[in-house]
Amino acid sequence: MYLKIDLLRHGESELSHTLRGSLDDALTAQGWQQMLCSIDQSQTQSLSQSLHWDVVFSSPLQRCRIFAEHIVKEQDIPLILDESLQEMHFGDWEGQSIQQLYEQFPETLADFWQKPTQTTLPNAETMHQFHLRISTAMSNIQQLMQLNGWQSALVITHGGVIKLLKCMVLQQPLDDVLKMTAELGQLSSFRWDTLTQTLALQELT
Repeated sequence: MYLKIDLLRHGESELSHTLRGSLDDALTAQGWQQMLCSIDQSQTQSLSQSLHWDVVFSSPLQRCRIFAEHIVKEQDIPLILDESLQEMHFGDWEGQSIQQLYEQFPETLADFWQKPTQTTLPNAETMHQFHLRISTAMSNIQQLMQLNGWQSALVITHGGVIKLLKCMVLQQPLDDVLKMTAELGQLSSFRWDTLTQTLALQELT
């Protein structure tokens, strides 16, 4: 038996081009449209007439949550907010622009991009802590889906979360996590095999 899990990254937000992490900034108008367009495109590509989910899981941060509330109202399905689906916490660097960090801490930032498992930012969550948190969150989602008989779920979350999951699914080293793709507003489709307890990427069909 397979469970379908679509992950939608939030669109552009007010603090884009910074390490937002757990900061609670709002979507811009363009960010909202990016998410809508991604859903619309997926509906067009789908063999079924509409893209429907049984449940929506979302990070509680408003750049994810407000769009999640829109979807559940539109489709009349449950919404489950889960703090474990939040972005990686970047500690003292949260809210600072990438450009500013490059200018002030070029070596540390370069080390973080290249070997995030070996480089922890000041007072930040480690990559291993992040990995454990997201692995646990996805396991909990799978268990809740099976318990409630839900076959398909939409998970609205953050770029780091989706990149980490792609890295895990493709069986790449954790140090390659930042090489994965997760564009603003992009929808990625996964399939959970309940027999083998494994997650796999799949094309949206």
